[in-house]
Amino acid sequence: MTPEVITLFVLNGFFLLFASLAFVIASKVSLFYEKNSTTSQQYMLEKQSYLAMTVTKYLFAIKIPLFLFFIFSLEKIALILPGAMCATGVVNATVYGPYLLILKLLNLFLFAFWLVINAKDMKDEHLPYTPFKYKLLLPFFILLLIEIILEITMFLSIKIDSIVDCCGVVFSSSDGSYMASLLSSPFRVQASFLILSYLSLVLSYFRQDSKLYAIASFLFLSIALITLIGSFGTYIYELPTHHCPFCLLAQEYHYIGYLLYTLLFLGTFFGILVSIIETVRVEKRKYMQISLLFISSYVFLVCGYVLIYYAKHGVLL
Repeated sequence: MTPEVITLFVLNGFFLLFASLAFVIASKVSLFYEKNSTTSQQYMLEKQSYLAMTVTKYLFAIKIPLFLFFIFSLEKIALILPGAMCATGVVNATVYGPYLLILKLLNLFLFAFWLVINAKDMKDEHLPYTPFKYKLLLPFFILLLIEIILEITMFLSIKIDSIVDCCGVVFSSSDGSYMASLLSSPFRVQASFLILSYLSLVLSYFRQDSKLYAIASFLFLSIALITLIGSFGTYIYELPTHHCPFCLLAQEYHYIGYLLYTLLFLGTFFGILVSIIETVRVEKRKYMQISLLFISSYVFLVCGYVLIYYAKHGVLL
């Protein structure tokens, strides 16, 4: 129960309190909202819907720095766990850690998606998407509740007197696992996959094919994460055996991981959104341009590290 963990528990308590308020209102709006009605109940629902909308917007605004604080807390806990070198050891200290991290990222995507729909809804005086967006809040709340329960369970399950695996063991390229085979594949192969996935994005952008662009964005996210851990990250570390995705967030590497992951999140979020948002008639070209800008910045940045290393040493790792 470090100060960071206690802080997370308290913040999650407030988070759950206000999210429950939004959930109750969203349930009422989903069941009883009739936009053409002029009853007092409808008037009350419209006022309450603004409250739920405001609460949800601020919850998302808090969720982003709270996620960063969660990563910071993992790094602090790693200092007291035997064997842990960074957040990787803390995440893998229990069976709940990897699922919690995936769920946190998924919830960030979902809440950001909801905000896009809400922004489109508020621009129209007829509020055409109000019932739809509040119906979406119901499963989002369930996922948020599961996330909070998983987070509490994970921290309470960590045994500080047990030795955990460090990132060198978890991301080892010699343990014979499926992940190891990916990490041990040649750099040229991994780089080729990244460039090809990027070119597929560019092609689908010029064709203005939103469905193809969304699929290409999802594939690029998967390939980018694998290649960042497997090869491109080693050029940032300048060490061929270091494959940790969390050490990129450390001060020694100028916190470059925060920039890389932000570019990836924003680029692929807007890319995947292009296909989904057609149901709410959002202009797709603008989001494709934003997506391609962030993804291009990511590609140029990671490739820049490779070029800098080659210029300094004359060889590739």
